[in-house]
Formats: sequence, structure tokens, C-alpha cells
Amino acid sequence: MIDFYKYQGAGNDFILIDNRNHVFQGNKIDFVKQWCERRFGIGSDGLIFLEASEKADFLMDFYNPDGSQSFCGNGSRCIVAFAHDIGIIESFTTFEAIDGIHDAEYLPNGQVKIAMHQYGAIAKVNSDYFIDTGSPHYISYEREDQRDIVDFGKSIRYSDAYKSEGVNVNLISFHDKGEIDVRTYERGVENETFACGTGATACGLAYADQFLKEDKGIVTVHVKGGTLRIHYKKTAPGKFEDIWLEGPGVFVFKGKCDV
Repeated sequence: MIDFYKYQGAGNDFILIDNRNHVFQGNKIDFVKQWCERRFGIGSDGLIFLEASEKADFLMDFYNPDGSQSFCGNGSRCIVAFAHDIGIIESFTTFEAIDGIHDAEYLPNGQVKIAMHQYGAIAKVNSDYFIDTGSPHYISYEREDQRDIVDFGKSIRYSDAYKSEGVNVNLISFHDKGEIDVRTYERGVENETFACGTGATACGLAYADQFLKEDKGIVTVHVKGGTLRIHYKKTAPGKFEDIWLEGPGVFVFKGKCDV
């Protein structure tokens, strides 16, 4: 039996295991598939092993429920909150992830800010957009024929252009100036999730690129599970730096599970 912790970030929920002392030595993919299952396992949108790192304060080893790996923005915020709660960090930290080193800050109000990466400029795909923020995201502004995010998401994710590697699919609708509503279909989960950190970041940047004149600012992103804030600085059309994802990382419960 090993200890696990459940955290959620705007409804995006994760199982976390402190594996710095190698308490888990089994097959990670099989373990992930078993315990992420919502009816026969613990249930979550992903599982994260907190590992020791020679390059940063810790390493985030993240898995989607199907055993695939990618960078996860909301999972990152949750593991920073977890690292804070178990005494690894106080406020500022750096951690290692699948896409490199990230800076982060645990704020006094319990919110967590993660430095995000943008890989390449925002690309136009017919009337839609593509951007890689650590995970690949297809972005569309919601139309009447796209009300069902799962059907629309599958139609893009399993299209010839994306089926081999997969893609996350997002629908944006307008909320107010500087504010958008976002729904996301996530690859690896193969369903809509309550939130997606890399997706919220991608959509916030796409919206800022098209509709906001300011070179720097914040886009508020309303998702099914809450609210996230995307801090940005424009450097050129479709390109940004000093990108931060801000939102909650909340402890839910602790338990034990079989290895």
C-alpha cells in the first residue's frame, strides 16, 4: 500500500504520489490506467509522480488516464501546491517537466502561478487556429454546429491531420472584454474536462492576439470548473513571452492504494 493525494485545479482532478524515495517501483502505465478509472479506481484526469530532480526542486512525471504523457498546466499547479503542502517549497520554485524547466509561485491566497511555454507562433487552420503551449491545441470560436464539445472534439482529434499524435480541441465563446468562456476536449482523457491549463493558456493567447491591443495584460478564462487567469506579453503577431497560468491548486483528500 502507498499513500496518494487527490488535488484539483478548477475541477481538473489529479492523483499525486510523492515518489522521491521510490515508494512506487512497478509499471507506471498499468498503475495509471487502473487508478485513474472513475468507476473501478480512484478516478482522475491524470496521475502525477513527484520525483527527485537534479535540475530543479522536483520533477513532475505526469500521465494521462490512458497512460500517455504530455505537459499539463493544471496538473502543474496542483503539484506545486502539493510540494508546498509537504514542505518541499515555500513560495518560489522551479520544477522539471516533460517539456523542460518551469518557474512557479505559490501565492499567499492559495493560488498558484506557472510559467508557461509557447512553441512556435499561432497558426491559422482555415477559420480556426493551432498553438502548442506544451500540449497541442486546436482552437475554434464557437458556432451553432459546435454545441457538443465531445462530438466536435472527436471530429478534429481523430481527423487525418491529427489522429496519429492527437490534439486537444477548444471552443471559445465571448464573455466580456478581456474575458472568455472555454470548453476543452482533451486527448488522453478522450472527453471534455472541467478545465485544461494548457488549453486555457492557448485560448487566452489566441484571444489576446486577435482582440486585445495591449502588448501585455491578463485574459480571464472561465472554464466549467472555475476561473483561470492568463498573463501575457506580446512580442510579435502570434508570439508571446512572459506567459503565466494562474489559478487554484486545492487539496481534496488523502488515501492509500495497492501497488
